[in-house]
Order: sequence, then C-alpha cells, then structure tokens
Amino acid sequence: MTTALTRIAVRSLHAGRTALLGAFTALALGVALIAATLLGLAAAAGLPPGEDRTALTAQLGTTCGVSLFTAGFVVASTSSYAIARRRREFGLLRLAGATRGQLTRTVLLESLLLGLLAAATGCALGRAAAPVLAHALSAAGLAPAGFRTAAPGWPLATAFCAGPLVALAGTAVAARRAGRVRPLEALREADVDLQVMTAGRWTAALALLGTYAAVVAAALADDPAELLHRKTYTLQPMLLIAALALLAPVLARPLLRLLTRPAVRPPRLVRAAALCGLRRTGATAAPVLLVVALTGTLVGVPAVIAGARAAEARARTAADLLLTPGADGADRLLADLRALPGAVVSPSAATPLAVVEGDGTAVRAEGRAVADPAALTATTRLPVAAGDPAALDDDGVVLAEEWGDPRVGDRVRVVLADGTRRELRVAAVLRDGTGANPVYVTPRNAPGARTDRIDVLGAPAGEVAALARTHGAAVETRAAWLAAHHPADDPQRIRRIAAVLGLALLYTAIALAHTALTTTTDRRRELARLRLVGTTRARAVRLVATETLLVTAVGALLGTAATLTTVTTTAAALHRAGAPVPLTLPWAALAATALLCALVTVPCAALAALRATRGRAVEGF
Repeated sequence: MTTALTRIAVRSLHAGRTALLGAFTALALGVALIAATLLGLAAAAGLPPGEDRTALTAQLGTTCGVSLFTAGFVVASTSSYAIARRRREFGLLRLAGATRGQLTRTVLLESLLLGLLAAATGCALGRAAAPVLAHALSAAGLAPAGFRTAAPGWPLATAFCAGPLVALAGTAVAARRAGRVRPLEALREADVDLQVMTAGRWTAALALLGTYAAVVAAALADDPAELLHRKTYTLQPMLLIAALALLAPVLARPLLRLLTRPAVRPPRLVRAAALCGLRRTGATAAPVLLVVALTGTLVGVPAVIAGARAAEARARTAADLLLTPGADGADRLLADLRALPGAVVSPSAATPLAVVEGDGTAVRAEGRAVADPAALTATTRLPVAAGDPAALDDDGVVLAEEWGDPRVGDRVRVVLADGTRRELRVAAVLRDGTGANPVYVTPRNAPGARTDRIDVLGAPAGEVAALARTHGAAVETRAAWLAAHHPADDPQRIRRIAAVLGLALLYTAIALAHTALTTTTDRRRELARLRLVGTTRARAVRLVATETLLVTAVGALLGTAATLTTVTTTAAALHRAGAPVPLTLPWAALAATALLCALVTVPCAALAALRATRGRAVEGF
C-alpha cells in the first residue's frame, strides 16, 4: 500500500502541477534568495573589520530572514487551501482503504518532492543571481565598491536543505488535516465552508500571540532599547503576523460586516459569498496581511526611530556653529576661537574604546574625548540622570544607563584605543534615549585621538566663518549640521528597506495571483448555478471581482492593525527610554501596498471568472 501511495503522490504532484505552481515559484525564489544572500554573507565575512562589514552583514541577514519567513508563510498559506480543495480526493482514497497515516505521509511526500525540485531550481537561480545582487548592493551604496560574492559550497548546501524543510514545515498542519478527512467527504459537494478554525489552529494562533505579547512586555519592563534594534523590530513582528494570519478567518467576519454595512449598499451575494467561504477568504487575506504588515513595520518603525533620533539631536545640540578642522589641525584654530569675545568653544575627538561588563566581556563603544567638560555642558544639553558631566576628569567617565545601570562613584573598567585597561570613576550617568549616547572621557584616556569637531556658542557667525576659512576648516550652522548628520529621512535607510520589501512584494504578488486564479476556478459550479437562476455572465464576473476586492481590503486592514501594534510598541519603548516620541504611521506606504495587492487579485479573479463562465451554464456542472 505504501508503494501505491507513493505512486499516487508522484502522479498527484504531476496532475496538480498548475495548482502548485504558485507554491513552487515562491519556494524556488525563496531558496534562490537565501542562496544569494548566504553567498553574500560568506563574501562579507572576508571584508576588513569595520562599519561597512557590519552594515552589510546586517542587511544580508535581515534579507535572508525576511525571505525565509515570507517563503514559509506563502507555502503554508498556499498548501492549506490546496489540501482543503482536495477533500473529495482524500475521501475517495479513504473509501479505497487508505488510512489516516498513509494520507498524511502521502501529502508530506508530495511536499518533499516539491521542495526538492524547488530547492534545485532555486540554488541554480541563486548562484546565477549572486553576482547581480552584489553589483546592486554596491550600486546602491549598501556594500563597498567592487564587492563580489564568494563561491563556497556551504551557502548552496544550506539553501538547498532549506527548500524541503520549508515545504515540509509549511504543509505539516495541512497534511495532518488531510489525514483526518472522513470517507464520506468524497460525497461532499457543498460550497459553504464555515468550520475553518480547528482546535490546533486556535492553539497555535493564541500561542504565537501570547509569545509576542510576553516578549514585548518583558522588553518594555527590562530593556526598552532592545525593541529599537533592527533585528528586533524586523523579526519580532513576524510572531504577530503569523498569529493574525491564523486568526484571519475569525477576524474577517466582523471586518466583512463592517465593510458591507447597509450604508455602503453592496450586493448581498458579495457579503454572503465572502462570509460563507471563510477558507477562501482567509487564503486571499493572509498574503495581503503579510505584505501590508511587513511594509508598515519595515517603513514605519525605522521612520519613528529616525524621527526620535533627529528630535533628540535637535534637543541636545545647543551650539550655534559646528566646525570640522582641516588638515593643519585644530590647535591654532581653537586659540583664535577662544579669543573671540563671549565665545564658548567645546572641542571633542572620536576615540575607539570598549567597556568591560560584569562577566568580563569587552563591548565596543563610541567614545568622545572632551578637553573642557564645562564647555561641553554649555554647548550640548546632555540628558543627565545623575551626577555632573562638568566634574569629568582624567580619572572619570560619563556613560549611559545601558552600561549595566551604573551609579555615580562606581568604578568601570574600560579598554582604551591603545589596548590599555583602566578603571575609571563614573562622574555622571546619562539617560539611554535612543541609544546614541557616546562614552565621554578626557584626552588623557584617548591616546592618538585628534579633534574632529568643535562646537561654538555665542560667537559672531561672520568672524567664526572667517577664522574657519583662514585655517582651512569647514563650518556649518546648527540647522545644516543636524540636517546632514541626523536626517529624519536617510536615503540609505530607504534603500535598505526597499531591498527587503521588493522581495516580499514579489512573493506576495505570486501568491495572490495564484490564489485568486485557483479559488475562482474552484467556483465554477457556484457561478453556473447563479447563471441558471438568471445572473448574467458580466454580473457574475463583477460579483467575483467585488468580493475579491472586499477580501483584499480585509487583509489590508489586518495588516494595518499589525503595523499600528508594532509602531505603538516602538513608541512605548522610546517613551520608556526617555526619548522623544514622534508617533506617525506610514499611510502612503500602506495605501500603495494595498492598492498593489488589489491590482493583482482583482484582475486575476476577474479573468478566472471569465474563463469559468465560458459556454452555457449547464456545462459548469
């Protein structure tokens, strides 16, 4: 019997190749992207240590994680509906003597074969696309000029293994559901599908929702700054998105009733069809939810954080003018600036250092050496939580609360730029804010540091500009410096987001087109009945298009709700950290994404309806 079911699995995979095209394409593209990004990560590991390597590794890691999640999500959504539409087939197999376990293994075998085929195709595409990805990253300024991908074997092997694993994980629940099909399902012909939420689905949805809530609550209570990291606000919302996708059939009911309230006057058949076909509704709404929520999160959360950092920088910068010394150095320039009447001059220099934590781990930090702490407090409004930064001396340090919640007078071990280890006394503690606080030391604890910034307050702008020209220094007003160094809209950040979102949009477009075509084709008998009772072909097509648009709107609303949740969580983290909270939602991005989804689903559903209603109505049976 096992051999027979294996043959059935192979033949079912071949016979249903059109229905599985969406899952195969999404999975193959997912494997291709995983392979390409892993090849990029392997090449990035060979770059010299520094900011470029760190930023590139983070970008490729985020892209790989989002691609893996999106591919798994699309495969799970597509497979769930594909299994549901084969109930009569499974019922016939049960009538023929197949056991539940044999049906489950058959479906899993189909998924494994599909995953292997997609993995082989994806690895070939990923190997070919890796140089293109490297060139695109370099052209966009996200990788160093001349960046090239490596060709080791482990990225391709890892990506190949990911294909069948994602396929099996995405279909595991659906396969178990297939095994529970009763023999009498072979006689079922009803189009109404209301029993979608099983006990397992409720359990998984509530577990994911509870996990997301617990993780966010713990972070807000213990370390709000953790929620401001890119890895966190990219990966954590996936728990919420997955939970809402599982709950989509339940949440769709009130939303459908809201969107079809009497004031809107929709056709009653549209509302009835959407409410009675909840599995079909969920299959269309879930991918829309995914891409709208990802767009809102990846655009909205970084924008809120960037806005908070820009507002924080504006609040902290009190200097009228900021100078960058030229190649001749800053000594003579500083002497001339200090000679100006009423001028407060605060020079500082960047210095690499590390703070040694309690377990002995040395964590790299941004350090700044200040020669005149009193001038620093005049030109920079430091967010002091305790102590006095003006009391900083050669035996002291000023650092933020994030470094183990230090207290004034504590001794903190640091590693200086030349590798020297010292114990410094905490002179002042700063509030965390957005986490942009440097560690302040004196020049004695910054070996080799050269002044790279001079803050000037209270001096005539014309005289300062003249001295800057004389000494070959660059001078900027406070507004110009803030716009250049702390922009609310960073083009590079936008390019990073676009690189990740473009792939998610591609996946979703494939899934939505496939789902719209498949679900509408499956309604051939329903549309034939409507035509037999007097509905014209054009009206039947409009009915399907309107229902599809309605379901797409439901998915967009669920995605907007997920976006609102993540953005509000980020705002709460900023508030807890003592940073400004510029709470805004990316309405334009959300609307554009929802419109794009509608432009995919509605035409595909309309075309499938046109094809399903060809010929006479009685031929639909």
